[in-house]
This record gives sequence, C-alpha cells and structure tokens, in this order.
Amino acid sequence: MRAVKLLLGGLLVLGAFGIAASSTKAGADSPPNRTSCHGTLNAPGLLSGTYSGDVTVSGFCIADGPPTLIRGDLRLATGSALNATFALNDVTHVGATSLTVKGYVRVGSGATLAMGCEPNASPCSDDPAASTGGTLTGQNTVSRDVTASGALALIVHASYIKGDVRQTGGGGGLSCAPPATGVFALMQSPVFSDYEDNTISGDLVVSGVHSCYFGGLRDSVKGDLRYSNNTFGDPDASEVLSNVVSGDIACSGNSPVVHYGDSEGMPNRAHEAFGECSFTAMQPNPAPNGPLAPITVRK
Repeated sequence: MRAVKLLLGGLLVLGAFGIAASSTKAGADSPPNRTSCHGTLNAPGLLSGTYSGDVTVSGFCIADGPPTLIRGDLRLATGSALNATFALNDVTHVGATSLTVKGYVRVGSGATLAMGCEPNASPCSDDPAASTGGTLTGQNTVSRDVTASGALALIVHASYIKGDVRQTGGGGGLSCAPPATGVFALMQSPVFSDYEDNTISGDLVVSGVHSCYFGGLRDSVKGDLRYSNNTFGDPDASEVLSNVVSGDIACSGNSPVVHYGDSEGMPNRAHEAFGECSFTAMQPNPAPNGPLAPITVRK
C-alpha cells in the first residue's frame, strides 16, 4: 500500500485535479474580494490572490497561480474538495505557489483537503518531474487550527500549521476499491488520509476515522499526538512513525494497530508514550518478518 499511496498522493492528484485545472485556469474568475469558490471536476474553481475575509469552497477548487492569501477562515463545505498541491507560479514559473490561511481551516462532512506537496512522498501537481518523484515543494501555512469532522480525506504534506490538527470521524468506509463518484473515483484510488513532513505547533489528533489507509510520518508535533479508535481496510495502514513529538504520544483502539508495515519508518520520539505507541510496544520492521523494533523511543 505504501507504493500505491505515494503514487496516489502525487501523480494521480496531478491526473485528476491538475489536468482539469489546466483547461480552466485561463478563464477562471477569481476576484480578490470573492468569499466563495465554486467548481466541478471538469471545471474547477480557482483560488488565487488575496482574500480579505473568510472563503468557502463548494464543489471542486484549486489553489494555484500567484500565492493565495486568505485573511480569514477557509471552509470546505459538505462534499467539496480543494487541491492546494501546486508549487510553481502559474504566470512566470518562478517562485512558489503557496496557500496561506490566517484563520482556521474547517473541513466539512464528506469533504477532501489535499494541501502541500513534496518530492517522492507526494509530488506537486504542477511538478514537471512528478513522474520520476519530483523536485518541487509547495509552501502552505495555516495560522490557526485545521479541524475536520466527518471529512472524506485529508492529505497534508510539508505544511506549517500553527495550531492543532484534529480529524474526527469520516473516511468513507473500509473499502479499498475506488468509490463510484467524486475525486477518488476520478483518480481510480481508494480513499485514504495522510500527514507527512508537517510542522504542527499544537496537537495532532486523529480519531474515529474509517477508511482504506492512514499514514502519519515524519511530522514535527510540538504538542501531543493522539491516534485512537481508527479502523482501516488495508492491513498495512496505521503507519504512525518517524514523528518527533514534544509532548506525549498515545495510540489505542486502532485496527490495524500501529506498526511499521512497509513504511521504511523509524521509531517515533516523544516525551511520554502510551498504548500501541508506548516505549514497550514492539513491531517487526519491516512487517511481517523484520526484526522487532520499538514504535516509540524517549525524546
């Protein structure tokens, strides 16, 4: 699943969002004072430039072109999707596309947020070298919390979140077959959520998510990491590894339990550790026949 996830996290996002976006960017209407973004899979709406207040995404939108600055909150309405996985300035192809949200990011029921991109783990949608792993990294910053209640998926890479990240419930169910409709159907991908190489100034909390796959890798969490009561259809899910946690890490009630799988990960590092992520929890690295290794070591 690791190899599949890497492909889906980057190259298929390019295929789904990127191709559709390239056909509509020239005619997209995105005045800076607009407070909503509407679009479809065939003709995504465009977020670009500076927005003085809150912005609500409905349907399908992308954040591309000149840097996007939202001075208020960013809200993803029920069933919507936002692709903010671009790195190039659309006009000059120098610098970096970025999404900066000064307020909160709130992801609604059934919504999908793809934010941030990086070489190998999740190549950027506009990276010319994406097919060989990519070379570009997106720049994304959220000044407050990222919260998701009943969301379909959050795929967050190489982003700076100055508050908490809290994903509760949702996930689209345990099937690892592509759904019949929506973004993941277009990508011919199972539904998954993933956090990699992010800096989170607060807590990272993931609970009650039921999906195909979940990964949390190489994140720097300044608060606590809580991972509980999540269930996934892929037996190689629950790869919560290589994270540096300044507070405590606690994992419980997950199926599968936190393990190395084929992640090529290292133990988490934390101040204190409990449950499936405790200092005494041991799992084969790599699964299923590698030597036993601790899931977490003391920071």
